[in-house]
Amino acid sequence: MDKSFPLIDMAKLNGEERDAGMKILQDACQNWGFFELLNHGISSEMMDEVERLTKAHYKKCMELRFQEFANKTLEDGTKGADTSNLDWESTFFLRHLPVSNISEVPDLDEHYRSVMKQFSLELENLAERLLDLLCENLGLEKGYLKKAFCGAKGPTFGTKVSNYPPCPRPDLVKGLRAHTDAGGIILLFQDNQVSGLQLLKDGEWIDVPPMRHAIVVNIGDQLEVITNGKYKSVEHRVVAQTDGNRMSIASFYNPGSDAVIFPAPALVEKETKEKNLTYPKFVFEDYMNLYVRHKFEPKEPRFEAMKQPIATK
Repeated sequence: MDKSFPLIDMAKLNGEERDAGMKILQDACQNWGFFELLNHGISSEMMDEVERLTKAHYKKCMELRFQEFANKTLEDGTKGADTSNLDWESTFFLRHLPVSNISEVPDLDEHYRSVMKQFSLELENLAERLLDLLCENLGLEKGYLKKAFCGAKGPTFGTKVSNYPPCPRPDLVKGLRAHTDAGGIILLFQDNQVSGLQLLKDGEWIDVPPMRHAIVVNIGDQLEVITNGKYKSVEHRVVAQTDGNRMSIASFYNPGSDAVIFPAPALVEKETKEKNLTYPKFVFEDYMNLYVRHKFEPKEPRFEAMKQPIATK
């Protein structure tokens, strides 16, 4: 199955193979909700440094704390306690836009802070380039998606830095439970040694293959709404592994909290409109307030709830 996982070489989008590359991108957005990027413009040296610093930071500042959680979880689980609502992950969050909090996050050394700041700028730039490629494939004017995300203060952009340490009892606890992502477009730098990320396609869980220096991209719920379902956010999960510590750095390029999200009029067919089959219109923050309570449940009821008048106040 891995062989057919969509791979997009961005270098080819500048040459004669552009049309073929754009077709793969379109197919990935419509039928997978996920794809992997090569030659995306972020240097291998920077990615290696981010990985080295992230793994060192986990060992120095987070491993001990995680061990305490792990011991308690396994002890409770073996005694028959319900561990199905726990995730086997150690995480911290960085906010980049509209205002960065990198300088306030405890325990990060100065070099790590500055590298992550630079890395986030490169990812932000890549996210915006990708949004314009999606606009082109969708037949929307250049910049439409970025503008749709803007709100009064521009988009929100943040990074979840995670480690998934070895788990002796993956039957008791998931790495991360199945969910779709609430936001816009997600860029992931994942471990190239330890797998674990899977997506649901045609009723089957498929591994997202770890590849050195690749960036994995997936579609969030907001892009599903703006494209009126042409592109779909897809359920994914992390399976806890018995050996190896999997690193995952997921950066979320999302709408601003006050951005009003609705299907792009150019993508809503007349018939769809008449039958009222369009996706809802809502303020992104209202959607997020609902999502935090229902993250690990199907997305369709969230979209339905947003159709209620209260959501578009």
